[in-house]
Amino acid sequence: MSTESGIPDYRGPRGSLSRHTPMTYQDFTGSEAARRRYWARSHVGWRTMTGAAPNSGHEAVAALQRQGLVTGIVTQNVDGLHQAGGAREVVELHGSLHHVVCLDCGDSTPREELDHRLRQANPSFGFKTTTINPDGDVELGDAEVSGFRVVGCLACDGGTLKPDVVFFGETVPADRVHTSYALVAGARLLLVLGSSLTVLSGRRFVLHAARLGIPVVIINQGETRGDPYATLTLDAPLGTILPELAQALA
Repeated sequence: MSTESGIPDYRGPRGSLSRHTPMTYQDFTGSEAARRRYWARSHVGWRTMTGAAPNSGHEAVAALQRQGLVTGIVTQNVDGLHQAGGAREVVELHGSLHHVVCLDCGDSTPREELDHRLRQANPSFGFKTTTINPDGDVELGDAEVSGFRVVGCLACDGGTLKPDVVFFGETVPADRVHTSYALVAGARLLLVLGSSLTVLSGRRFVLHAARLGIPVVIINQGETRGDPYATLTLDAPLGTILPELAQALA
C-alpha cells in the first residue's frame, strides 16, 4: 500500500530484501552494537518516514470504509499511513513505528519524544538520506554509527527501548491475530491489497477465508502465494485501481 508514498516493501518487484537485511528480534535484544546500529539508522530514516504522505490508494480504502463497504482493515505496514489517509480502527498487525516500548518495564511513549531525546544526545549526528527501508531505517556504515549514543527508558531509569513493531523472528501479539481472524470470519469478502503473502503472518487470513468459503480477491503487482485461493486476482497499481473502485461504488 505504501510504495506509492515512497516507502518500499520487502518482497515486491522492487522489494528491499534483495539488498537489505532487516533487524531481527534476536539481534536487537542480544547485542548492544546491533541496537546502536538500528537506532542510528532509524534516527536518520525517521526524517523520511514522518515526511511520507498517504497516497490515493490509502484515501480510497478510507472512502470505502466511510461508505460501509470495508468493515475491517488489517495492515502489515508500520507507517501509520492508513490512519493518515482517513481510515479508522485499523488493526496494525506488526505494530507502529510511531510508538516506542520499553522491553524492561513495558512503558510506551511516542516516537517523537524519543526523537527529541536522540537529537539532544547526538547533536552532531547529521546524516541525511532520501532512501528508506520498510522498517524505517537506512543504510549506514559501521564508522558512521560507531559514535551514536542510544538513550534508555525514562520510566525505569535506563531500560532497553524498542520500536513498537514486530521484528523478524518475533511473534505477532495474539490479540491482534484473534481480532483479525474475527474480522475475516464476519466478512462477505476478503480483499488483499499489495501483499505477496509470502509469509504466514498475512497468508493465514487468506487460508482462513478459504476454509470458511469466503471469497478472496487479491490486487497486487506480481504473483502472490495466495493466488490459488483467490476468486479473482488483479495485477495493478493500487493508487490507480482503488480510487476507480471507490468512485464506481460510491
